[in-house]
Amino acid sequence: MDNRRDFLKKTALATAGVAAVGSNAFSAKSYNKIVGANDRVRVGIIGFSNRFRSSLAPSFADHSKNMNFEFMGVSDIWNRRRDEAAAYFKGKDSAASDFIKCRNNDELLDRKDVDAVIISTADFQHALHSVAAIKSGRDVYMEKPFAESLEDAKLCLKTAEASKQIVQVGSQRRSAPNYHAANKFINSGEFGPISMVEMTWNVNQPGRWRLPELTKEIRKEDTDWDRFLMNRPKVAWNPRFYLEYRLFYPYSSGIPGQWMSHQIDTVHWFSGLDAPRSVSANGGVYVWKDGRVNADTFSAVFEYGPFDDPSKAFQVIYSSRMHQAAGDVKEYYYSNAGMINLDTNEITPEGGLQAGPAKAMGMKPNLLPTKKLGEVAKMETGANTGADPMTSLHMLNWMECVRSRKQPNAPARAGFNHAVANIMATRALHTGKRVTWDEKKSDIVVS
Repeated sequence: MDNRRDFLKKTALATAGVAAVGSNAFSAKSYNKIVGANDRVRVGIIGFSNRFRSSLAPSFADHSKNMNFEFMGVSDIWNRRRDEAAAYFKGKDSAASDFIKCRNNDELLDRKDVDAVIISTADFQHALHSVAAIKSGRDVYMEKPFAESLEDAKLCLKTAEASKQIVQVGSQRRSAPNYHAANKFINSGEFGPISMVEMTWNVNQPGRWRLPELTKEIRKEDTDWDRFLMNRPKVAWNPRFYLEYRLFYPYSSGIPGQWMSHQIDTVHWFSGLDAPRSVSANGGVYVWKDGRVNADTFSAVFEYGPFDDPSKAFQVIYSSRMHQAAGDVKEYYYSNAGMINLDTNEITPEGGLQAGPAKAMGMKPNLLPTKKLGEVAKMETGANTGADPMTSLHMLNWMECVRSRKQPNAPARAGFNHAVANIMATRALHTGKRVTWDEKKSDIVVS
């Protein structure tokens, strides 16, 4: 525990002044001038999910005392989750002694003692749950993906940008010092134009996103099936759709929404581009034939570049599998001069233009220096990650921005952009066709 706290202090210091990450971004004098800095911020939980319990709650607890935040209650449509939340927070310093249980979001948002919410519900619900919270005047930390349909994504973006609320999307790489260092190096011009990006996310977990015991125990009468479905088609009760939603479209896209959203977000951030020009994708359920609909094997090829200059472009190759872990999680950025390896957190001249081939064409060699990036905040790939440093720093950034009213590291626009890429890739997978983005109409076009 002490080692993790030391790491968080070091990384907060490393990123202070870069998008206001870390409590050290404020001096004690300036912090006390912020309106409401001494008032306790009471936060409601929307969805007591496994992700919330294993990572978001501990990350919140890392900083709740120093930032004067506390959980005031939970909204969950399943009575079991409400009871579990109350038991989990009993006696914890990060929660109020009068912690309350709400049967749905209407009950929670109708209360006067809620300043902000953390949303960790099913993937397809994030956008609409955020819309309701923002309209009620609450600040929001929402888990990714931002949305699983373009209509929901547009509505959430419009609502967020028309409001004065602080909205942080759970793209925690944007609060990690090594990713800030990579972004700074690329945008300094020293890296050269990005020519290609390769990304993987591989696990070997037959039980990932499965909850077989819970699906036997949950009863329809103990939850609210109609509220769960929201704007999705009305279908008969299905406990697997409810609990194992990541395996079933249209409740989740699976790999794109869960994993690719993290990695493709860095492409937008580093390049300054909002969306891919095009994407082609394929995949399917090749190994874990357990009734799931969403692919256990997925690959996509994107083209990125300015929409007003077709002469400039680079390719992003993304692949993921759930049945063979070799390769783990990798993010490689390439230029003609070398590469950035966000697994080893190194900048190297590997693959750059060497003297011999350059001389043969009357050119000069083009090789990057070897450098290390900032403090390593590694992405966890396990199903239950705990308060990993990236998420903890990202939660801290949100808390600081709730206080300062500054824009957080991953605002709604960043979430909308990753949602566009995810939805395009999912559409390409489902149709087998090349999908493009119409920038002027802000719409997806299937060839």
